[in-house]
Amino acid sequence: DTDEATGMTQKIVSDWRAAPRGNELKPEIILADEDGEPVRNDAGNPITYPMSVDAILSIEEGSQVQAGDVVARIPREGAKTKDITGGLPRVAELFEARRPKDHAIIAEIDGYVRFGKDYKNKRRISIEPSDDTMEPVEYMVPKGKHIPVVEGDFVQKGDYIMDGNPAPHDILAIMGVEALADYMIDEVQDVYRLQGVKINDKHIEVIVRQMLQKWEISESGDTTLLKGEHVDKIEFDQANEKALAKGGRPAEGAPILLGITKASLQTRSFISAASFQETTRVLTEASVQGKRDKLVGLKENVIVGRLIPAGTGGATMKTRHIAQERDRKVIEAARAEAEAAAVLAAPSDAMDIAADDIFGSRHDDIGLVETPESGDDQP
Repeated sequence: DTDEATGMTQKIVSDWRAAPRGNELKPEIILADEDGEPVRNDAGNPITYPMSVDAILSIEEGSQVQAGDVVARIPREGAKTKDITGGLPRVAELFEARRPKDHAIIAEIDGYVRFGKDYKNKRRISIEPSDDTMEPVEYMVPKGKHIPVVEGDFVQKGDYIMDGNPAPHDILAIMGVEALADYMIDEVQDVYRLQGVKINDKHIEVIVRQMLQKWEISESGDTTLLKGEHVDKIEFDQANEKALAKGGRPAEGAPILLGITKASLQTRSFISAASFQETTRVLTEASVQGKRDKLVGLKENVIVGRLIPAGTGGATMKTRHIAQERDRKVIEAARAEAEAAAVLAAPSDAMDIAADDIFGSRHDDIGLVETPESGDDQP
């Protein structure tokens, strides 16, 4: 291939997969000694460098190389797509939690890399766990993709098996919430940093927190939650507290990642959700289910014209809650006092009734009705 800018020619690995019997080809660079024997590493395996499609060769056949020499350059997919999807589309992809096309494959467990038998146009890579209690994990990687690991390499959980942008869902499932938060913050900051914009991490952290507010129930335990149900973290914790208080088994679950659009529509407040998108559907579902909005968040309080529960509004609301709690205690005390007084008054009423039964009541004739006939009989 000839570079138009410099006029220099360079050798590039062409796409061999389209050629007849191309699936059986494996382009690679092999290091050999003066006798033509392959140079072997400490594990006894020949030192080879598999070449992916469009790899640029920096050496010729028979060239002598030293440690540290560049053998070939492999174009990184991530770097190629950064210019195209730079700016807001990349931020939208992150915040909507979309899976990137040809996303990276990351290792799920710690272990040793083993290459298995290829299947059609895919390479089989398995990881033998270092812990004997765990099962090996297999991955099918398309041929022609750059694989940064070789046979016998030890990989840790989260290491790349195939280059590219990782799917955020995979990071959450394998590495956990904190690793996902770090990844999202770094990626969003990279986009804005290229544009020369400074943003404090806390703004991105608030958005990521909202994206991670839902948990998926994997085991219901002795709670009322159902397996596969998506609930808020607060609901999940409250249900578990109730179950543990009764001596039951708590529910088990894991956080799930929602895009900001979906997260906004699945919020606990139907007023907040209806103000965003799909108003008719949200309000219809809320009315059918008989939902109550407790006006906990900011948006719903703004919509109904109340002070937001933050800043001075938060202080006002806190004072109101304290006053309501105090009033409730006073009302309960007054009610308890009235009930106690009623209990004390009850025996005297019972004694009066008993006396009336023995001696007859002063009002025994109250129920009698005078008829005309009885009046006529009088002399």
